[in-house]
Order: sequence, then C-alpha cells, then structure tokens
Amino acid sequence: MIDFAGQVAIVTGAGRGLGRLYALELARRGASVVVNDLGGAMHGEGADASVADQVVAEISSAGGSAVANHDSVDSPQGGEAIVAAAVENFGRLDAVVSNAGIFTSTAFDELSVEDWRRMLGVHLDGGFYLSQPAYRLMKAQGYGRFVFISSSAGMFGQPWESHYAAAKAGLVGLSNVIAIEGAEHGILSNTVLPFGFSRMVTETVGDPKALEEIGFLELIKPELVVPMVIFLASRACELSHHNFSACAGRFARVFVGLGEGWLADANTEPSAEDIAAHLSEVTATQPFSVPGSIFEEVFGVCARRGVELGV
Repeated sequence: MIDFAGQVAIVTGAGRGLGRLYALELARRGASVVVNDLGGAMHGEGADASVADQVVAEISSAGGSAVANHDSVDSPQGGEAIVAAAVENFGRLDAVVSNAGIFTSTAFDELSVEDWRRMLGVHLDGGFYLSQPAYRLMKAQGYGRFVFISSSAGMFGQPWESHYAAAKAGLVGLSNVIAIEGAEHGILSNTVLPFGFSRMVTETVGDPKALEEIGFLELIKPELVVPMVIFLASRACELSHHNFSACAGRFARVFVGLGEGWLADANTEPSAEDIAAHLSEVTATQPFSVPGSIFEEVFGVCARRGVELGV
C-alpha cells in the first residue's frame, strides 16, 4: 500500500471539489495535511474560512492529522505563509499539490486585462509563489514531490478560456524546470490534467441534468482523478518531468513531441519557399522524440549535422 506515514503534504484549493478529495485521501493514507483554501467563489470573489476548516474537521473526525490555512496563493507572502504552516505545525514538508484556482469564461476578443491578470495571478503566479519556498525547504532536506494541477485546456485548447489555458500551460513549463533543477536534490515534479465534475466543469459541460441522464456525470466522477495525484505525490513515484491526463478512469501520459522534421542541406540558406516545398516533412508527427530539455533538442539537431556537443 502506498502510504504517507510521517510525511507532510500541502494541498491548495483544498476546501472544495477535487482539492478536498486530494486532501482527504492523503490524510487517509497517513499524511499530515495543510488544507489551504481562501474560501472564495469560483470567479475569485470573497473569502470564507469555514471552507478549509470543514475539511480539517472531516480529517480529524476520521482520525487523521490536518491544519487549516486561509492564505491566498496569489502573493509571495501567501505562498510563504502556506509553507510556514507546514513547518510550524508538522516540522517538515514532503509533497505539494498546487491545485488552487479560479475559473471564468470569456471570448478572447472580449477578455479584459484585469481578468487576464487575475487568472494568471492565481494559477501561474500562485504556483510560483507556493513552489519556490517549498522547493528551498525540500532542497535542504533532500526530498520532495510537486504535483501541479494543469489542464487539457492549456495543452490542447478550450474556447472562451484563453486566460485560463495560458495560466495552466505555464504551470507545465514551471514544473519542467523544477523537475530538471530538482533532480539532484531528490525533488520530483509532474503535472496532472484532470477532468472531473466540479464547480469549474459546471460552466462548460452544458445542462447537468441532461448529462446526468445519459450517464456522463457518473463517468467523470471527481474521485476518478484522485489516484493519479496521490501516486505522483508519494514516495512510490520515481517519475519526474511528466504530464498525465486523468479522465473517467483513464490515466495517460501527455507529452510534447518533437518531429524529425526537414533538415536543409548543409551550407545553404533555406528560404520560405523551401519550407513550403517541404511542408509535409516539417509538419509530420512521425517519427518523433520527447526531449528532456532544450539542450537535448539542440544537441540532437547538431548531431544530425555531424557536430557532437558535450553536456
């Protein structure tokens, strides 16, 4: 059994929906959990401390260990305070599930600067403000697990969600670099792209009653996302620099592949017309590779040119 005995986890946005389920399952498996939630509305307004407090009460009544934190992730001070809550109450920090978020739907040409900044402030800035102090702590202790909750909206696109998609895709980039830099310190970082019926989904799936009648809502129960997050947050996980989709009980790796492409003749200056002439090769998705970093891409191209570069 994968357990978290003696470990401490932070879950942001843990007062409702998927975040609550992550926190409950971590606690059930023995983790001491910092249940972070500002308690705001889905669009980001207001605050309600009882939202996080109620989840802590659930965990405590089941014999688990948890403490509530009501700071917002959207400031450096908030991120520091959330990490400090773990250390002050439990003495260490082993896993961070960066889940806090807000959600609104707006056509791209109607999106205001304020809404753009608000979305990035919670999701992307919040991911940074939380993960940096957590990373420093994990680096000092030589162990840590990050699970960033990204979204298929960012990887594949979703209409009326340009701000949300950009923020979620940004978390993939953040996780990639934490994975590379953290490797020598025992720190692993991955993302999960969940799809489960929650407050956010209610705005995008149409008429919930009609969908319930055809069995769709049962198919996307939020509980079906939880196993992926728990595994990635655990000691059993040895993967890093990965992204995983969790939807309706199907768990799958999501990756950005690099096609072999067209390689212009050496000592020539390719033109736009050359790109047009070789477009089928340029756009081909087979064969492909999945570079582990920007260096692997560059070194791979150089090798095809006959130039071998050392790492």
